[in-house]
Amino acid sequence: MEIEKPINVLGEKLETCSMEPKTGFLRDGCCNTCKEDFGSHTVCVEATQTFLEFSRFKGNDLATPIPEFGFPGLKEGDGWCLCASRWLEAHEQGMAPRVKLRSTHIKATEIVPIELLKKYAIDLN
Repeated sequence: MEIEKPINVLGEKLETCSMEPKTGFLRDGCCNTCKEDFGSHTVCVEATQTFLEFSRFKGNDLATPIPEFGFPGLKEGDGWCLCASRWLEAHEQGMAPRVKLRSTHIKATEIVPIELLKKYAIDLN
C-alpha cells in the first residue's frame, strides 16, 4: 500500500485529525489516503449532531458504537476523517460539519473545491 504524500489543502504538512477516536482510512489519526481508499477519507471534520443524523439517514451510522471493531461511536465535537463526496453531499443538503483545513488532505480538493472547504474552516486565522 503506497500512501499519498501527507500534505494538507494549504500545502503544508498534514496534521493529526483525531486520535480519540482514532480516525483515518489507515486508522493512524490522520486523513492520509492511498489508492485503496476508494471513498477518499480525506476531509477532517468536527462532528455535529446534525451531521451525525444526516449520515445515519444516508445509511452510515457513525454515532452507534461497534465494540467488536473497536469503534466507540462519534459524538458532537469529535474529529473524524470523512469521505470527501459525503461531505460535499452534506454541504448540498445544508448539513456539512466544519472542517479542519490543516488536517484535511490535499486529495480532498479533487472532489471539493478549496474555496468551499475554506468557508467551513475552523482553523483559519
